[in-house]
Amino acid sequence: MNSHKRIDYLTRDGVMRLLSDDEAASVSNAESAAHLDEGDEYLDLEHLDEGVRKADSLIIDMGRVLPRKAIHQITWSKILAVVGGAPNRDAAP
Repeated sequence: MNSHKRIDYLTRDGVMRLLSDDEAASVSNAESAAHLDEGDEYLDLEHLDEGVRKADSLIIDMGRVLPRKAIHQITWSKILAVVGGAPNRDAAP
């Protein structure tokens, strides 16, 4: 299955299943945060096809964000193996 098809099948629920209990709690705490710091990497769980994004000064809907800093590196790597690993520097959040 090619990368685009994998992304089509990957859902927010599927990504969340890759997280440990501690990581899921950390992500829940991150969702209640007011914002990400500028330059923080994250995935928009409703737009996984856009890959890794970097926070800037624009407002981000924290309810659909998976911040890199909220999970362990090994889990982040597993997720990126499915959704793609390069930051999408051209996309606006």
